[in-house]
Amino acid sequence: MRLPVAAKRHAEREYPRESCGLLVDGKYWPCRNAAQTPDEHFVIDPADYKAAMRAGEVQAVIHSHPDYPAAPSVADRIGCEESGLPWAIIPVEQGKAGKHVWIKPVGWQAPLIGREFVHGVHDCLSIILDFYQREMGIDLGTYDREDGWWDQGKDYYRELLPKAGFRAVTAPRHGDVVLMQIRSPVPNHAGIYLETGVLATEPEHYPAPQSILHHLYGRDSKRDPYGGYWLEKTVSVWRHETQDD
Repeated sequence: MRLPVAAKRHAEREYPRESCGLLVDGKYWPCRNAAQTPDEHFVIDPADYKAAMRAGEVQAVIHSHPDYPAAPSVADRIGCEESGLPWAIIPVEQGKAGKHVWIKPVGWQAPLIGREFVHGVHDCLSIILDFYQREMGIDLGTYDREDGWWDQGKDYYRELLPKAGFRAVTAPRHGDVVLMQIRSPVPNHAGIYLETGVLATEPEHYPAPQSILHHLYGRDSKRDPYGGYWLEKTVSVWRHETQDD
């Protein structure tokens, strides 16, 4: 697929912010980057996306990597899969666009253990949603959230869990959500309690009985023994309605 020259010129103008746009009927459609940290990632302004859809067929997503190679990030690969469209990545070094690369949706999924952290894409909520989808066959839906919502006093998890079909229980069993509060005015971290410590969809990992699968801010997802610090930080345990006796 050919990349219009206009896309590279847009990437250079937006530097050091990430540029973003769409390929519509073979022509480049520049969009506004609505991300809170546009120098680190991009979010296509919804109004711009809707306008592009009205104008013609959206054929691809295009964005830049300021001062970073054109290699796709985890967030890029996930976004490409979710969109079902090819993505072009344009590297921009010191304001000068370089050779772009294309990626296509191929059914890629990030592992439950060892995925890198990208808030809103791969975080402690994502690990719960993906675990329930893959390990338990339960689709909990998708949820938008802003980075730092806990510092704004939003009680996100305790509002979300009951709406998603969870109820508070006194002791954890396999698959329950463990809600924790870490240096925050509200509960701001969650994990999945693993009774046997085994993931059916990732059997290559060693068993880790009575552990939690979680994804801490800025770290790779992992399993940790459920006790000590994590038990101390636990404020409640939640069970999905489908798992009730």
